[in-house]
Amino acid sequence: MQGRQAPALPGPGERVYGVTELNKEVRLALEGNYPLIWVEGEISNFRHFQASGHWYFTLKDSSAQVSAAMFRGQNHHIPFTPADGMQVLVLGQVSLYEARGSYQVIVRRMAEQGAGALHAAFQRLRSRLAAEGLFEESRKRPLPALPRRIGIVTSRDSAALRDILRILRRRHGGVSVLLIPTRVQGEGAAGEIAAAITRAGAVADLDALIVGRGGGSLEDLWAFNEEEVARALAACPIPVISAVGHETDVTIADMVADHRATTPSAAAIMVVAHADDLKERLHGLGRRLAGATRLTLSRLRAGPAGSFHLLATRLLEGRLHRSVQRSDDLTGRLMRAGNKHLSRRR
Repeated sequence: MQGRQAPALPGPGERVYGVTELNKEVRLALEGNYPLIWVEGEISNFRHFQASGHWYFTLKDSSAQVSAAMFRGQNHHIPFTPADGMQVLVLGQVSLYEARGSYQVIVRRMAEQGAGALHAAFQRLRSRLAAEGLFEESRKRPLPALPRRIGIVTSRDSAALRDILRILRRRHGGVSVLLIPTRVQGEGAAGEIAAAITRAGAVADLDALIVGRGGGSLEDLWAFNEEEVARALAACPIPVISAVGHETDVTIADMVADHRATTPSAAAIMVVAHADDLKERLHGLGRRLAGATRLTLSRLRAGPAGSFHLLATRLLEGRLHRSVQRSDDLTGRLMRAGNKHLSRRR
């Protein structure tokens, strides 16, 4: 059955709209049916008209887009400058720009969302802590040459912990480790990390501390960008290595800590020298000491004979023997510790 055709002309008394009238009624209908609403989307085509101070942009998601405007009376309160690609949450009024018949959102408020908001928070905290001097090199402490006990603040079951322990055992099996486990991501993780750092700082025999985790997204690593973690690191009385994520991940914790390692594995390499390197250093020191003492003795023997020179010679010979014996003793202790570690691994 064929449908009824629309009339070619309006009937008697039938209303005829002008374009201006139509757009006005549509605008009123939109504004009446949609009070202030929240809309989330990505900014594109952002334009700032300097003369008027107004902002015009598009909000979009993966499937659609809508025009938006934010006038100077509202946008001068916004603490950031919008940019294309920024994810935002806006509160606005659905309306119609009558002159062009364009549907749009008149924005009253705007807040950053997702990575954009985190990036802005990162920049604000970094600026504030830098102004306080927390990143100054003058407050950074050196790592001990021969740490006996190392603290680790990370997740108990993490790959980061396994990597650290494996490298510590391989490089120097005699070093002792204290694990202070904590969550490293999610709500409340920053408070737990800060508390673990404070606990580590109260342990009397810790020589150094590694704080970190493996890689992840900006959101995953965010706990290490929180102010309470930064404050705990700054207050820690022992040298701290921050080892968060991968080489390209830089956190506030990295900036405050005494040292930054690009990965947890790199932190383990940084904190302890290899046992073979230590042995070679000790042998080298022993050789230098023996050479210096022999040189001094030969100069004394070449001088005028006398009881004073004889006494000095004997004192220096005794000091040489004790120094060489001490060097041999330290070398032997290192070798025994390494052999004991190898026996345990077998």
